[in-house]
Amino acid sequence: MLLVLSEEHKEHLGFLSEVDSAVVGEFGRIAVEFLKKGSNPKIYEGAARKLDVSSERVQHGVEGLMYLLTESSKLTISEVDFQDSVLVLGFSEELNALLLQLYLENRKEVRQILSILAPSLPHYHNLEWRLDVQLASRALRHQVKPTVTLKLHLEDGAKRSARVLQTDPATLQHLIDELERALAELKSSHCRRILRNIK
Repeated sequence: MLLVLSEEHKEHLGFLSEVDSAVVGEFGRIAVEFLKKGSNPKIYEGAARKLDVSSERVQHGVEGLMYLLTESSKLTISEVDFQDSVLVLGFSEELNALLLQLYLENRKEVRQILSILAPSLPHYHNLEWRLDVQLASRALRHQVKPTVTLKLHLEDGAKRSARVLQTDPATLQHLIDELERALAELKSSHCRRILRNIK
């Protein structure tokens, strides 16, 4: 799977071809540090003074490298796909090899950082339901008004919570149909190919 870079990212990464390979290696180290601890403008300013360029240009270069490393690590693309992805940048073979080395050395650590930064979402634990039907009333003698009440139990680590939802059978049937359509789509060959590349 190839990594698709926007024109803006290509422009930001283009700065790497103007600096020494040791500087690119240092930018890679800074990018991984920023993933762990967050951005630090003082580092951009110090590097900009040494390289005699604007701090914004250094920031864009580091952020472009950070994007390249995170997206490649997130998709766990192979060495060949990574090389093909950076080939469109028009870098020298030496710089392409250096970027590949940075990716291979840091991909496990970047994936660990991304898994820590991923939000923890509650997930399904149990479901209780009840069907209520009002058969008649004095005001409306012949109208049937069924409602379905659902109590959805969610788990978030050791913490459990419950959500109560109420709907009519027609809306519930529509929701079931949409979920079944989504599950059928998940079994399609196109979707399986995408899932294979994500994992």
